[in-house]
Amino acid sequence: MFLGHFGLAFAAKKRAPKVSLGTLVFSAQFADMLWPILLLLGVEKVRIVPGLLHASPFDFTSYPISHSLAAQLGWGTLVGLINFAIRREFRSALPGGGLVPTHWLLDVIAHRPDMPIFPGGPKYGLGMWQSIPLTVSLE
Repeated sequence: MFLGHFGLAFAAKKRAPKVSLGTLVFSAQFADMLWPILLLLGVEKVRIVPGLLHASPFDFTSYPISHSLAAQLGWGTLVGLINFAIRREFRSALPGGGLVPTHWLLDVIAHRPDMPIFPGGPKYGLGMWQSIPLTVSLE
C-alpha cells in the first residue's frame, strides 16, 4: 500500500495546515525509512522469493522493530515528542506522531500475514499483494 501512505499524509495536511507536508510524509513513511537501515545492520531480515506473491517477491521474515504495531506506536510517540520539542505546539506534534502507526494499518491490507502486533507476537495480513488487479486498483 505504497501510495496509501502518501495519501494519508496529504489528507492529514488538510486537517493540520500548519504542519509541513514533509513532516507528514516523513511520519507516514517512517517505518519504510527505518526498515532498510535495520536491514543493512542485520537487525531485521527479508528474503527475495520470486513468485511468493503476484505483486511482491519479498518474504519479510523478521521486522518487529520497524513494522510491528507496538513498535510503531512507540516510534509515533517518539516522533510526536520530538516534533513537540522543536515546535512547542501540541497541534503540530499530534499529526506527525499519529501518522506513524497508520503505516501498520495500511500494510496489513497489502501484506500476507507477516505484520506482527508486537515483537514475537501474532502476525496479520490480508494479502492484497496476492492479486495484481486488486493491488493496481487499490494503489
